[in-house]
Amino acid sequence: MSATTPYPPDPHAPHSDLPGRIMAREMAEQPSVLRRLLSAGAPAIREVAQEIAARAPRFVLLTARGTSDNAALYAKYLLEIRLGLPCGLTSMSTITAYGARPDLTDVLVITVSQSGGSPDLVASTRAARAAGAITLAVTNNPDSPLAGVSEYHLDIMAGPERALPATKTYTASLLTLYLFVEGLRGGDGTPAKVLPDLAGQLLARQDEVRTLAARYRFAERMVITSRGYGYPTAREAALKLMETSYIPALAYSGADLLHGPLAMVDNVSPVIAVVTDGKGGEALQPVLDRLRGRGADLVVIGPRHQVEQASAGFVLPTENVAEEVQPILEILPLQLLAHEVTIARGQDPDAPRALAKVTETR
Repeated sequence: MSATTPYPPDPHAPHSDLPGRIMAREMAEQPSVLRRLLSAGAPAIREVAQEIAARAPRFVLLTARGTSDNAALYAKYLLEIRLGLPCGLTSMSTITAYGARPDLTDVLVITVSQSGGSPDLVASTRAARAAGAITLAVTNNPDSPLAGVSEYHLDIMAGPERALPATKTYTASLLTLYLFVEGLRGGDGTPAKVLPDLAGQLLARQDEVRTLAARYRFAERMVITSRGYGYPTAREAALKLMETSYIPALAYSGADLLHGPLAMVDNVSPVIAVVTDGKGGEALQPVLDRLRGRGADLVVIGPRHQVEQASAGFVLPTENVAEEVQPILEILPLQLLAHEVTIARGQDPDAPRALAKVTETR
């Protein structure tokens, strides 16, 4: 896509068959989706949160696959940090393949799924409810099988998503989960109100992302790292790059990167660091220092002072933005990056090979 191409491409234009046009359009919808959730969706989310809070769950299990798994990991950070509730990410095969039936009395089981149609998610949620769990589905389809077997449901209100790579459903899931956790603790979600406008500003900076994309056109692999609230962003960015451009992208917590994988990083290995402005970014600082010491091609997505110390980067507007909502902004330039790298490599990000919108794992 040239620098003069409208972004996103107009689907009604004569050349509406441009690769990536659907993904581009759906990325561009994210500010309006976030705004819709904050206005129309928040009251229902708060009501469900209050009902569940009154039942005082003793801990939380989060169930998801793929992109939704990264959203669930974000929720794990929120629940443990903001509420002090112990959380775990479930292994569905223990129930669907091995037939395990743990006692889930007074446990909150949150299942996150864009479509709500994957058989293993439905089966494990049905089994959890039978085992005494409080079950909550978070989906983009209130009429889905998953919503039907769950006691509670939250609609992320993203609207139809046609491109195979999930973009707007990911950020909508993050905001829905944030508002839900805020509802559990009696908060009103005020820190999220700045997100729609800031998201629009970030998505308008596609020329900066195209410049970054040129660094990765011929990359054979990438490493993406972060800590704290930014770690789910690193995982989601790696997934987007792999499923669209087919570049092997390895996501590591900064702490895990130091425990061995750092050895593979050299002066030709592209490393993207997602630096959340807050305690997560502070915890990542020793990792950034080690990467610079190894001469890594380090690109930082984060606050200006961190970008200025890297080989390149993308400055995020983190001033006066609460650390816990920054991941909703962090992923946006990385979605754009996956889109631009894929097009630069001559591929179509709308339709990655061998993928389907609903993955029917069992």
